Amino acid sequence: MSGIIRRWVDGHPYGALVFLTLAVLCPLLAKPFNVDDPLFIWAAQQIEAHPGNPYGFEVNWYGTPQPMWTITQNPPGACYFLALAGALVGWGEIGQHGALLLPAIAAILGTWRLARHLCGQPLLAATITLCTPVFLVSANTVMCDVMMLACWVWAAVFWVEGFQTGSARKLPVAGCLIALAALTKYYGICLVPLLAAYAVISHKPVKRWLPFLLLPLAILGAYEYAMVAGYGSGLQGAVQYVRHHSTFDGSSKIDGTICGLAFAGGGLAAVTFFASLLWHRRSLFALTAVMGLIFLLLWFYTGFWGKYDIAAGPVLIRAKMQMAFWMTAGLGILALAAADTWQRRDANSTLLLLWVLGTFSFASFCNWTVNGRSILPMVPAVAILIVRRLELKSKRRPKAIWLATALCLMFAFLVACADFSGAAAVRRSTEDVLEKYAQSSRGVWFQGHWGFQYYMNAAGAAAVDFNEAKRSGIPGEVIVIPEQNTNIRLPSATNAVLLDVFKVAVPARVAVWSRTLGAGFYDAGYGPLPFAFGTLPPETVFVYSPVPALIK
Repeated sequence: MSGIIRRWVDGHPYGALVFLTLAVLCPLLAKPFNVDDPLFIWAAQQIEAHPGNPYGFEVNWYGTPQPMWTITQNPPGACYFLALAGALVGWGEIGQHGALLLPAIAAILGTWRLARHLCGQPLLAATITLCTPVFLVSANTVMCDVMMLACWVWAAVFWVEGFQTGSARKLPVAGCLIALAALTKYYGICLVPLLAAYAVISHKPVKRWLPFLLLPLAILGAYEYAMVAGYGSGLQGAVQYVRHHSTFDGSSKIDGTICGLAFAGGGLAAVTFFASLLWHRRSLFALTAVMGLIFLLLWFYTGFWGKYDIAAGPVLIRAKMQMAFWMTAGLGILALAAADTWQRRDANSTLLLLWVLGTFSFASFCNWTVNGRSILPMVPAVAILIVRRLELKSKRRPKAIWLATALCLMFAFLVACADFSGAAAVRRSTEDVLEKYAQSSRGVWFQGHWGFQYYMNAAGAAAVDFNEAKRSGIPGEVIVIPEQNTNIRLPSATNAVLLDVFKVAVPARVAVWSRTLGAGFYDAGYGPLPFAFGTLPPETVFVYSPVPALIK
């Protein structure tokens, strides 16, 4: 029976990968909207009503209503896709997540297609891509990252095939896909220098490929012109946002390197499960020594840990140990790319090296924060590097390879389930509060944003406007404030009376979003680890009666 299955998989790789992707992602389709998901949903709903004006509305995201174009820092490509999905299948969680299975499948199939030209086991490379925590968590959001990754990988596919097969028709397709990637997320435009470097190293005539890399630049320029004409800001606004946040946060390059390595190593945990198959025993001993050294340096680097709200004692020690472990894994990824280039010294190895280093550098030093979403673009390249390294080993161990793959999948699914549990606890907290106070109160106000705001808004509650902090409260009004959220201001005892406290337990033992454990998958400013092991605190929500004002 196993032989029949293996032969079918070998003969139908696309079908096998589609089946595997659906099997992994479908159990998570009901995940509540969380973190920045609402921004994409609201923009998509705006597009459904006004297709030519995606950002022409206001949102209270930072404590006061602002134009949407000043809040979101991504182009609307993904939002147009969500708008189409909303028109076809509705705006519920299952419908939206179900529609986004398409770009997830496209990213996995694109990895297989690219890996055919770069390694001998493309099915393994595509499977490893799927079995990474950063891919599974990102694929269970409605944000733009996986869609951009799908465009990115297929642009690389057509570019590489255009050169290797001599098909000139594939190069303009690659140029269009680069433009689509950039209109989904600005980082997509980084394909231009990456693929230009590949063309140069491949010794291809410039006149043959340069026009097709100028095409996405021209399209992005036209989009920028339209955004400035319509809203007064576009890509420039995103650059200013990065500069402002970096200045405000005050993080150093050292801190960016620390978090970047940890997010790379944890987000692409496959390098850990394959370590014994990738490196000789001597190299593993060296990496273990490096991990010990990193732990000692982190132990004494008090300035780094002082920025976070990680609980003292055993929790902080455990966070430092996890940080050292994932940083070492991150160094292993960089070493993997460097070793491949050193051993092969060809255009393909250079492409993978630049792909990994470019994404790591952007995520660590150029983005507004280090997060899993900015690490995601390097996943296919690292998966291919793992396979290329395995192929260089003199002794092949198929059973050990697929055992490592299965462990990768189980670990990644565990992290994705933890993300699901956190989002579900947030939604449950809003349901509990509104069940008690929506009918009995004359008005329900709230602070906090992300998924909490989405579900409070959907139930008719109103976000507090900090610019109206001095308005008098009306008897019977309540203000709801989640503890683990952003842009909140707890009222003083003279201004409000605490009426109630709601606590929703989070059953997971892995956190992707917890200040006390140091987990900040979506923003390293929230926690320096992509995810953290430990007992999660409950999702806590306070309910106040404002007397006489909402906020002091």
